[in-house]
Amino acid sequence: MSRQHVWPLLLFLILLVISVVLNTGIGSVYIPGGQITRILLHHIPGMQRWITPDWSEAAEQIMLNIRLPRVMLALLVGAALGLAGAAFQGVLRNPLADPFTLGVSSGSSVGAAVLIFTGYQYSLFGGWTLPLIAFVSGAITLYIVLALAREQGRIPTGSLILSGVVMQSFLGAIVSFLASMSEGSVNEIIFWTMGSLSLRGWPYVLAMLPYVVIGIVLLWSQARAMNVLSLGEREAAHLGVHVDRTKTVVLIIATLITAAAVSVSGVVAFVGLVVPHMIRLLLGPDYRLLIPLSAIGGGIFLMWADTAARTVLAPTEIPLGVVTAFVGAPFFAYLLHRSKKKQPDMM
Repeated sequence: MSRQHVWPLLLFLILLVISVVLNTGIGSVYIPGGQITRILLHHIPGMQRWITPDWSEAAEQIMLNIRLPRVMLALLVGAALGLAGAAFQGVLRNPLADPFTLGVSSGSSVGAAVLIFTGYQYSLFGGWTLPLIAFVSGAITLYIVLALAREQGRIPTGSLILSGVVMQSFLGAIVSFLASMSEGSVNEIIFWTMGSLSLRGWPYVLAMLPYVVIGIVLLWSQARAMNVLSLGEREAAHLGVHVDRTKTVVLIIATLITAAAVSVSGVVAFVGLVVPHMIRLLLGPDYRLLIPLSAIGGGIFLMWADTAARTVLAPTEIPLGVVTAFVGAPFFAYLLHRSKKKQPDMM
């Protein structure tokens, strides 16, 4: 990574740390940022003798067991969705592609809803069952959407969006049907359609962490190929890129991390649309930078969205998907309007 890439990355990392501290302190019980920092440092082995506890036990428990795990989970889910959005936009060469608009999030939620409805969410592969089935249903959805949208070897923007809307409507009807037929798990199923991070603790953070870390590494390893692919599939093939293999690998990774995110947060819309596009506008289309910054930016965005969800109408909590839709839907409309002025994307 060149020096010109290092400074934006450092800036985003600083913003990330500041966002974690501030969002952990915001709530019905305010915890100052300095106190949060001291509590965290106090729990690092070898630092206890340098920091004298001057905070209440209640503040420490609220921070470590309630707010911090939720903030970290928002960070990881946002990172996963930001990564997936950048990946989908890269290989499909379409600025309107993201896990929500392509129907992948809805497809993954159907898999999760079926497992919850039948009571098999932990019976097949333990804690890996839900993400695995969500991945399979999300991958099938993506395949159907791309097949419906393809016209003579290319995927126009209009056809892609229409195919995604059709699949979202159909899959949403399935989830609504399962919720109406369920008795004991109706609230848990409805949770998937609205998105939320409430009552999610450290086990969910640990479950999401490997997906995000491995996803960043694998997608970043494909960054150069995605840069060349942006020139067009034919040009990329002439320059030595294995186009079909690159697209398959990137789409599988993006679908898997989307499924992991959906399995813990439900359907959270537009993160993968807004964040990568804004970074591309600010810093350019180089995927060597776009991939890590989409992860960091997605985490920052979702942390603040989740804080707004739990504090704006406190003690009532707004569904997280509603908050992100308030930001993402107008932005999506703007991108769709702008795309009408351009020629259809050649695929």
